[in-house]
Amino acid sequence: MSKIKPGQGAPYARIMGVGGYRPTRVVPNEVILETIDSSDEWIRSRSGIATRHWASEEETVAAMSIEASGKAIADAGITPDQIGAVVVSTVSHFKQTPAIATEIAHKIGAGRPAAFDISAGCAGFGYGLTLAKGMIVEGSAEYVLVIGVERLSDLTDLTDRATAFLFGDGAGAVVVGPSKVPAIGPTIWGSEGDKSETIKQTVAWDKFHAERPEKFPAITQEGQAVFRWAVFEMAKVAQQALDAAGIAPEDLDVFIPHQANMRIIDSMVKTLKLPESVTVARDVETTGNTSAASIPLAMERLLATGQAKSGDTALVIGFGAGLVYAATVVTLP
Repeated sequence: MSKIKPGQGAPYARIMGVGGYRPTRVVPNEVILETIDSSDEWIRSRSGIATRHWASEEETVAAMSIEASGKAIADAGITPDQIGAVVVSTVSHFKQTPAIATEIAHKIGAGRPAAFDISAGCAGFGYGLTLAKGMIVEGSAEYVLVIGVERLSDLTDLTDRATAFLFGDGAGAVVVGPSKVPAIGPTIWGSEGDKSETIKQTVAWDKFHAERPEKFPAITQEGQAVFRWAVFEMAKVAQQALDAAGIAPEDLDVFIPHQANMRIIDSMVKTLKLPESVTVARDVETTGNTSAASIPLAMERLLATGQAKSGDTALVIGFGAGLVYAATVVTLP
């Protein structure tokens, strides 16, 4: 018989508040065209992106996260010192250690919570949400702050015609807390490591340090391979998440996919046979692909503009480098 005392967790967990931060600089496609041979029409037709936000020197990963976190905490109606854990998903914090989560936790006044970073690319928010749910149900924390944040402009090769127009910067955060009813469904997540070369950093940090190449490491991807994978495989994962939650497409109010590409979003809507009554996040048009930040940023905008409302049932799915993915059904805060 175990002598370990069980944790005093909640029966379920829910998203209680959401906040977002977009850098002040708005970058139209015309700026991208200064360094690649393309056109505004080509970019819009291939990705749906018209503008994106790029961070200034002062808008660091930490600074953007702090702004988004403050909004999420206020929206949740709690105080920073009630946060028991801070989980940050990012691939653009350039220090291997310490985790940026510790700095953020300190600067928002969270006291001494558990704080750590995760690296799961564009699926990172879903991974963080699942970890938060587990901590609350298990009893390790009452409230968990989950942040998705990226400064992908630092990792963009502006001469690469395939990726120069894709990426943007920003931070999105949610507070996850206890619930008496199910409000975050089972997560369907996983990886396909055999496709890890399709989205990657051009130069590993150790090689960069040893050889000092002229170009700083950037993100590159095999666009067609990623597109096919996202369109055909991720719709299956999204359907599995609906099935796991016992939700039919017609029961959904909102669909918030990773904001990678408008064509991918539209294809998933068609494959899932979502009815016209379902609100679909299309934040990519003005925000670009912000990787781990894209889902919470899109969620925050839908709620702020009234396109979605508190209590709505939403399907969220993230997917990206690894290749990794995570999908779940949630109740919006």
